[in-house]
Amino acid sequence: MNKAEMKQYLLDHEYSTYERDSYDKFLKSEKFNYDIKSIHITGTNGKGSVANYLYNIYLKAGYKVGLFNSPYLNDVTEMIKINGRNITDEEYLEIFNDYLKKFEKYGLSAFEIETFIAFTYFKKMGVDISIIEVGMGGYIDATNVITPILSIITSVSLEHTSYLGHSVSEIAENKAGIIKDEVPSLVGKLEDTAMFAIREHCKEYESPLHIVDDYHHERIENDEVIFDYLPYLNVKLHTRSLYQCKNASIAIEATSIVKDIIPVTEENIRDGLYSAPLECRFEFVKDNLILDGAHNPEAMLSLTDTLDKTITKPIHVLFAVFRDKNVDSMLNILSKSVHDVTLTTFDHKRARTEEEFFLYLGDYNFKADYKTALKEMMEEYKDDIILVTGSLAFVGVIRKYLNEN
Repeated sequence: MNKAEMKQYLLDHEYSTYERDSYDKFLKSEKFNYDIKSIHITGTNGKGSVANYLYNIYLKAGYKVGLFNSPYLNDVTEMIKINGRNITDEEYLEIFNDYLKKFEKYGLSAFEIETFIAFTYFKKMGVDISIIEVGMGGYIDATNVITPILSIITSVSLEHTSYLGHSVSEIAENKAGIIKDEVPSLVGKLEDTAMFAIREHCKEYESPLHIVDDYHHERIENDEVIFDYLPYLNVKLHTRSLYQCKNASIAIEATSIVKDIIPVTEENIRDGLYSAPLECRFEFVKDNLILDGAHNPEAMLSLTDTLDKTITKPIHVLFAVFRDKNVDSMLNILSKSVHDVTLTTFDHKRARTEEEFFLYLGDYNFKADYKTALKEMMEEYKDDIILVTGSLAFVGVIRKYLNEN
């Protein structure tokens, strides 16, 4: 297949399976063995940022580092990178075509294919350490076929309930599926029901449990976030997003837990944390235009907390969301911190349409063409703040549109 054909194949198989039987049989047929030192990260929110911080810290320490994260914003090759370079189209296609008949035989989903390609590529390139972000959940996730040196659970809240469970404790059980025998686990600040489930898993697997400590004195100076996470004072982040303090704290704690296996210096940590943050995480693409991929109530709370503490101008929101998200809670949270919200949609099979927003059209304006809506907002509110949010896929589309225009 060429790249266009491959991309269509992956789209056609995006949600073909969430069961592990066929995937496990495929891996067994390939005698799969992933022996690279890895840090495995799950969580409702923050896992991508934690993965990115750890990736940059180990890069600064001189290691050859692989990063696998999702979802991608523009191209599938963005999911797999080593030392600042994405896997090339040619490298990706070579692995894809080598295994295509097997992918078809076992009916693998797109994410299972993408995960296998990442593991194959990292082994081929001989990375020193790989940072692996789950796609969804933990126990049933395609990445959960490795034994890492550390398992991280950043946060737990209600999301993907059709697949992961209908309560926080059930979702915590699923995410705790990445906990392995005698491998240390690190968790963020969790509510009691989630923490109970994870503690029980750690006991069962004799996994030493570490809980991230509190950070202190967070503030914004010169468009940078500065905070303390003992023993480090005045840690700087290259962002204006206060919610990144908790993700950076998890990354700092993680480096301490595995310091005897993958040692780093304080300078490596500080330099790595100051590296460029992920796109579309409270990203100012213009002086008055923010892109943030908050896509569930927990993420929206983190976003509005940062807005409340850092923005004094009126905020006008362009909002699109997937139909399986808790849009009611998201809009309720968002509305308390902004001046107005304009609903829209975009070209994605999971995007909520005008008809699916019908319960909210009495309270919010809807504009079907997001490009026109954004243009009008930017012309009308030049002295205010414009925020695009609701879906990481949507803000990725907006970012690409802005770059092209």
